[in-house]
Amino acid sequence: MAKPIHSMIRVRDEARSRAFYKEVFGMELKDRFDFETFTLVYLAAPESPFELELTVNKGRDTPYDLGDGYGHLAFAVDDLAAVHAAAKAAGHAPRDIVAFRPDGETLLATFFFIADPDGYQIEVIQSAGRYR
Repeated sequence: MAKPIHSMIRVRDEARSRAFYKEVFGMELKDRFDFETFTLVYLAAPESPFELELTVNKGRDTPYDLGDGYGHLAFAVDDLAAVHAAAKAAGHAPRDIVAFRPDGETLLATFFFIADPDGYQIEVIQSAGRYR
């Protein structure tokens, strides 16, 4: 049986990215491997074995082109309003909280989006229903 273990994104500034994921999602450093031309950084939240791999290509001066194929990462949180307020207080500019009701009545999810320092979109969802 296959088990998802990590997702990788390319970032330009390791310290800035690590600070963002720590401040907003409580993700801690699990491993860091430094090579001649790149560094791999593995982060995880205490509640989950799933890791986010940050790949830092040394000497990269220009932003990455995220293209039109990237969607978003998603995190489920126990207190959406608190995470939103903390991200805003830390200067990370989360978008407004949205109650998603595709049929106009039934609540599917309550969430907001936020961009990390490299522009990757992240959906932050209130832990409930299918989003746990």
